[in-house]
Amino acid sequence: MDPHRPLPTQALAEPPAQPNAAEAVGDDVFRALFAAYPDALLVSDAQGTILLANPSAALLLGYADGELTGLSIDVLVPDSIRSRHAGYRNAYGKNPRPRPMSMQTQLVAKCKDGTEVMVEIALSPVHGSRQPLVVAAIRDIGAYPRVKQALQRARYSECLAELGQLAVDARDPQVVLARVPQIATRALQADLVTVWLVVADGQTCELVSVDGTESTLAREPLGTRVANSPDTVPGFVLAQGQPLRIADLRGERRFAVPQAHLDAGLTSALAVPLSDKGRCIGALVVFSRELRAFGVDELHFLESLSNLLATSLQRAQSEEALNHAQRLESVGQLTGGIAHDFNNLLTVIQGNLQVLEELPALAQQSHALQLVAAAARASKRGAELTSKLLAFSRRQVLQPSSVDVNALLRSLCDMLERTLDQRIAIEVNALPCPPCLADAGQLESALLNIAINARDAMPGGGRLRFHAEPCTTIPDDVHGGAEPHEGKASEYVAISITDTGSGMTDEVKERAFEPFFTTKESGRGTGLGLSTVHGFVKQSHGGIAIRSAPGAGTTVTLYIPRIDALPAAPPAAEVSVKVRPGLRVLLVEDDADVRTLMHAFLLALGCRVTACTSGEQAWNTLALDARYELLLTDIALGAGMRGTELAARAQARLPSMAVLLMSGYSAELLEADRDTPPTWELLRKPCTRAELAQAIATAVNVR
Repeated sequence: MDPHRPLPTQALAEPPAQPNAAEAVGDDVFRALFAAYPDALLVSDAQGTILLANPSAALLLGYADGELTGLSIDVLVPDSIRSRHAGYRNAYGKNPRPRPMSMQTQLVAKCKDGTEVMVEIALSPVHGSRQPLVVAAIRDIGAYPRVKQALQRARYSECLAELGQLAVDARDPQVVLARVPQIATRALQADLVTVWLVVADGQTCELVSVDGTESTLAREPLGTRVANSPDTVPGFVLAQGQPLRIADLRGERRFAVPQAHLDAGLTSALAVPLSDKGRCIGALVVFSRELRAFGVDELHFLESLSNLLATSLQRAQSEEALNHAQRLESVGQLTGGIAHDFNNLLTVIQGNLQVLEELPALAQQSHALQLVAAAARASKRGAELTSKLLAFSRRQVLQPSSVDVNALLRSLCDMLERTLDQRIAIEVNALPCPPCLADAGQLESALLNIAINARDAMPGGGRLRFHAEPCTTIPDDVHGGAEPHEGKASEYVAISITDTGSGMTDEVKERAFEPFFTTKESGRGTGLGLSTVHGFVKQSHGGIAIRSAPGAGTTVTLYIPRIDALPAAPPAAEVSVKVRPGLRVLLVEDDADVRTLMHAFLLALGCRVTACTSGEQAWNTLALDARYELLLTDIALGAGMRGTELAARAQARLPSMAVLLMSGYSAELLEADRDTPPTWELLRKPCTRAELAQAIATAVNVR
């Protein structure tokens, strides 16, 4: 409405419905004031029809000048409260009185396009007119600084709640990653939002999610990698480890701003690190075309957003680790049970092959002896496979001792030089190292497994380098936990094996320790190599790390707990493997074939044997005859009494009787080794007759 143009005479000169409206709104001065007033002004009659509206009202509510005149005041009331508004208007018409503007009541006006605006409204009845008229003064409170801030904070809270709900509902972190830039763009009215994560090698950052307005022409494509160094935007944020606000990118000298960003007019930025348990894993970066676009509230919002994202990523990682651990535990329980039964079978096979080999009738039959030897070798390989399964599931019995790492590496490399491909050059670079605490045989087997994998990665030859050095801390990317033994702080010996082979992708590295996972062609690998090593290292209270990239070779590092010094070698014990003839043995074994074989072994060693099939039968036998000198019992004896329970009860009755426990299930031996008296000996199946004789001699002599 033009304030200098006279008001329409039909609006003031007694229109048909309201003949006295012109008199109510008066002279030229009033008309000018009405038109120039900064707040929205509406004049309505008792029926709620708008008689006059100033330009500010049209501008606030989205109407053209003069378009509000003649409309019902109800068109400005939101649909949700329209039914109640009629009651308020009628009540006010019965008792009209001035009502000033107040922030105590939040009111909302509906604009022409359907949007809503928060307002304050003052009402004033017009006195002296022929009909009841009301002037409504309407003010947009969104323009108030404190209201703007409150609305802005409410918008931020709404966006955070949206992401929080998504993080709860979505099990896939990629969904949350994709949504974060969109939410930040909308909430901060930003032009470009990027999310960077540190790659596993720690040397680079990768762009994993991005969103923006038309400035997306300035953004890098997903998967872009930049150096994790202070001269790049994400690298600088990660190096600082704290939020960063930049008022004007054009004057930034601390790091290189991408020229495409400057060309797109991006002038200010806000960035916060993504933290996981105190470790920076990435950065969330926001850009705007406005100078000094981001204040303290925006910083707090972005920090909250990054915390939610980091928590979501951490939860996904924890769930994956838990699922992986549960899979390992399930496979471990399965393999442990299989190993028990398999070892019983191998005990029978190996034992009977040994008996066959010693038969006089076969002494002159070289072909028959060759067949027996081949079968014996096959059964030995079966026992080794079972041992690998147990090592993976951490159910093997380890015999940790002080190991001279340098001597072990020299011995291993001497063997590898004779057995590996001659095109592979082997190097040893071992610094002076303290001894480590490990099962020497299993440690050597673990290193051999890694060396064989390295050989397979270098089909055309290459270089295999062994390195050892002491270390006080281990890096964050170590698998295995590296928990201190018996709760004590530990230092480690780091043993690294580096090859110049084909290397691994990130996906292969992530699955390298999974049982039965292999990249080798069918028939060339069981997939138990690195999982076996992982199990051994975990059981030894150490850790293992892999650093590799396609075409850049692989380095596998074992972190084994160290001990202070090599103890003096004790004099060799003169324990005879001769079993005293006539030794009275009570044999308890529920497997008929194993029982028959053990009975034969004991008879061949000159023992007097009574064989029982269960713990209950053995207990009844002891009640009738107390002259037994050795109890040889399997730990698992079917559904009845276990071998450990039988041994405890038997030794309570006969304190002088020696106990020798045996099992094909290493978890049982681990438990027995932890919970039984030190005078009880443990024998792992399958075993040879000589191993049985040695165990019997040791058990009897320690009594």
